Amino acid sequence: GINCDRKTLTKDIQTLRNYGYEIEVKQIGHEKGYFVPEKKRDFSLAEQKIIIDALQAANFITREKTDELITKVAELNAEQKEHILSTSVVCFNKRKHSNEEIYMNVGVLEEALAQRSKASFVYFDRNENGERIYRKDRQRYVVEPMALIFNEDNYYLMCFSSKYDSITNYRVDRMDEVKIERESVSDKAIIPDDDFAEYTKQVFKMYNGPSTDITIEFNDSLIGVIQDKFGEDTKIVRTSKDRCVASIKVQVSPVFWGWIFQFVGEMSIVSPEQLKEDYKRRIFDAVNM
Repeated sequence: GINCDRKTLTKDIQTLRNYGYEIEVKQIGHEKGYFVPEKKRDFSLAEQKIIIDALQAANFITREKTDELITKVAELNAEQKEHILSTSVVCFNKRKHSNEEIYMNVGVLEEALAQRSKASFVYFDRNENGERIYRKDRQRYVVEPMALIFNEDNYYLMCFSSKYDSITNYRVDRMDEVKIERESVSDKAIIPDDDFAEYTKQVFKMYNGPSTDITIEFNDSLIGVIQDKFGEDTKIVRTSKDRCVASIKVQVSPVFWGWIFQFVGEMSIVSPEQLKEDYKRRIFDAVNM
């Protein structure tokens, strides 16, 4: 019942499509009817619940920001807002960080990645009283950003270090005074899209160490543990009634040793020989501490 010029309507529809609306066409008699299928744009209750649970579980998001974001997500479904909020009061993570600058940090780092520019920041640890202790006497770190990675409940900036010709990871919640530098990153800091998933998986599954192909033997009760850590497509071969072997690629580092030491008596290193000897030495050192 609303009069409108045909050309104006066509332009408006195209504008909506340019902004991501899936406008569909249906023939009604001799005319065309246009509509937006709401089911393709609205979140279901289950989808909203998953997002809210993820917000609560992420420890890099402060408690105040978590509450703010949960309210925004609930408002996407106004009719069910009160129900969503009343059933989402459980806090899964009591170890929420207090660095409110993380949201600004992420924004600046995303812009640096988009521009393929270097970034700089000061980096801190915390002492026994929770106070910030800045590294390098508060000198700025200048890095070549490669990607922002969410891993093990924390946000990391993965960078290429031209000084050491290697990859370094920094916690975003431990950064302060983040800035974009005018200088562009080197070619080694640019990950091809096809290689991105595999690249980051290797760096973050067992990170900050030399990449090594190893074979491990383990009780079949740990099959799920192996698949959770290295992917469901990991090739596992059964060697006996209750034992299996798998060949995997890891970054040999304290993180790797901490992981494998959880399964003493249930998992062993088959190869390479040097890694087996290193494992024995670490066990000996632990016994003699």
